[in-house]
Amino acid sequence: MNTAALPAYDRKSLKPGIVHIGLGNFHRAHMAVYLDDLFALGEGHDWAILGAGVRATDARMRDALMAQDCLSTVIELDPTGRRARRIGAMTGFIEVRDDNAALIAAMSDPAIRIVSLTVTEGGYYVDAATGSFDPRAAEIVADAKAPSRPRTAFGAILAALRLRRTAGVVPFTVMSCDNLPGNGLVTHNAVVGLAHLSDPAFADWVAANVAFPNGMVDRITPATGPRERAMAAEFGLDDDPVPVTCEPFRQWVLEDNFPAGRPALEKVGVTFTAHVHEFETMKIRILNGGHAIIAYPGGLKGIEYVHEDMADPTIRTFLDAVETREILPIVPPVPGQDLMDYKALVIERFSNPEVADTVRRLCLDGSNRQPKFIIPSIRDVLAAGGSAEGLTLLSAIWCRYCAGTDEKGAVIAPNDPNWDVLHQRALAARRDPAQWISMTEIYGDLALHQGFAARFAENLAYLWANGVEAAMQRYLAG
Repeated sequence: MNTAALPAYDRKSLKPGIVHIGLGNFHRAHMAVYLDDLFALGEGHDWAILGAGVRATDARMRDALMAQDCLSTVIELDPTGRRARRIGAMTGFIEVRDDNAALIAAMSDPAIRIVSLTVTEGGYYVDAATGSFDPRAAEIVADAKAPSRPRTAFGAILAALRLRRTAGVVPFTVMSCDNLPGNGLVTHNAVVGLAHLSDPAFADWVAANVAFPNGMVDRITPATGPRERAMAAEFGLDDDPVPVTCEPFRQWVLEDNFPAGRPALEKVGVTFTAHVHEFETMKIRILNGGHAIIAYPGGLKGIEYVHEDMADPTIRTFLDAVETREILPIVPPVPGQDLMDYKALVIERFSNPEVADTVRRLCLDGSNRQPKFIIPSIRDVLAAGGSAEGLTLLSAIWCRYCAGTDEKGAVIAPNDPNWDVLHQRALAARRDPAQWISMTEIYGDLALHQGFAARFAENLAYLWANGVEAAMQRYLAG
């Protein structure tokens, strides 16, 4: 039997310096792994993680991890052979409570110098139509009315910052590790925007004194299910209910903006740079946009896994063509990075059969992801005088997917928080394509662009009449 590598340091020497909110698979395969590597060098032992959460699912994760001394199993899915390790960077998991009192108390401790988050791309209360903080969101309104009993992560952060200011303790840095353009700015807007609703003077203090570094994160990390638990059992860890699997590749790019101090993550491969935005744009447009380009055609074809998507010659060629013709020309230069090489790496990563990431996971939450990963590229191509034909076709394919059946007649189960609305719009769009692109919360004013609207309508009609294979082949033929 294979065995998992254990932490190469004495975990008893660790002291918490970070509270991390949102202990999902990505955090445990990314930030926690970087810290585990740093601790193995004998450095940064006062930067261990205290886990935290504000949702009911976080309480279930807490129970699972506390039962195994906060160790996480991480299995790297290399085609040449799987490797497992036990990550020991977390020393505890704060009790999950409705009023977040325990979380606030932990963040108030002067030893905590960073509060980091992975609360999903949709967890920042962004108004999709404007791209700005949404003060009307129900949870935000509730926290503004009762700031001493916050229910959101941002309300808890504000309550802890207020206690630290009163006690004369320097504020911690707030670091988003979510896959968002300008994630530091988005987090700043959520925290400061919430504070403004109840205490504008305190909001001004937060804006002037708290750092929110931008960062780009990357590692493909599938959801955990029976397959992943069976892999853990291969390494003698059959009692771990929450193992994490991930691709071998990982990347983390950060602004060096940590007034309260930070671990020396540059020693374990993290890039600190003033050019985070360029790295981030490259990743979001090429990798995350690429996920969408292959996901919805695969969903309509009834393909289950991403590597099977990549084995479909038309989908693979469609991905390469849209990336090369439309996306790469509008991605700004990235220091030290060749965009064609990056595209080739992305295609290689998508093709890894060991990852067994699902097409359905990539199709999830399109109403939140399309405005971040696809629509900005459409806008930029149109602004540069292009037609965005492939990206517009992809948008039509997403609409066809949301009609709720694949091309084999199988029902597509709801796969978006706004599925009911999307489903009804997609059905109506078959007769009136404007019903789809008039969703301003997703498309903004793109429906007013006559060229885009006409191409979308023509692509959608062709899809319904001829199918996704023929539609992609037509695009590839130019």
